[in-house]
Amino acid sequence: MSKLKVLIWNENEHEKIHPEVAEIYPKGIHGTIAEGVAAEDLDISIATMDMPDQGLPVGALDDVDVLVWWGHMLHHLVEPRIIEMINERVNAGMGFVALHSAHHSKVFQRLMGTNCNLAWREADDGERVRVWCVTPSHPIAKGVPQWIDVPKDEMYGEPFNVPKPDDIVFINWYEGGEVFRGGCTWTRGRGRIFHFSPGHETFPVYHQPEIIQVIGNGIRWTAEQHRDGHNLSNLHRPIPLEKGAPTSSRRDP
Repeated sequence: MSKLKVLIWNENEHEKIHPEVAEIYPKGIHGTIAEGVAAEDLDISIATMDMPDQGLPVGALDDVDVLVWWGHMLHHLVEPRIIEMINERVNAGMGFVALHSAHHSKVFQRLMGTNCNLAWREADDGERVRVWCVTPSHPIAKGVPQWIDVPKDEMYGEPFNVPKPDDIVFINWYEGGEVFRGGCTWTRGRGRIFHFSPGHETFPVYHQPEIIQVIGNGIRWTAEQHRDGHNLSNLHRPIPLEKGAPTSSRRDP
């Protein structure tokens, strides 16, 4: 069986300028996630914003099955061509996993068509979060317990200004009383999208095996399941099917 090609992208800024973050993630958030989700069926590579072309030169996503995205401080600096490149690839079938504050990335906003605003609170010592699995039959919930306790994280709360999700897999409860749709899916064109909210940079959330399990499941679920049929390009069909146009069921070129 061929491996899924997974690219984990991280802006990699907090790790460079905040010693407390570098202490938690000495290999970067991207490195910790990559090590955590590593498996026989995944071919994982990493990219960061401080690389040439912000880690995503032209054509970098052509053969990528799933893009995992973590960003926070530098959303405004992501090049417009990258946003459009990702949007095109997602609509063509590439999976997209948006983690934590990637909800405010220009990429996610482009895919959602909204500003993706929410309520938030960053307490110095964090807040306890209980991530409830509310759709246990969903593939992203495979092997995941009924709830995941995260000792400390940033609070994200409703209202979350996004289009109605296809599925809500997880709902977060915070010790301050707020709730949040913390694990949601959408479809854009042929592509699947999963946003998973736990993961503030100053807490070791991505060292939790249950959190990594969810991300790994999200990677596998967002990957395009097949490539048959129309690729959703703007297809010119000058001859009606009933008047002699090819009727092959194969994918359009």
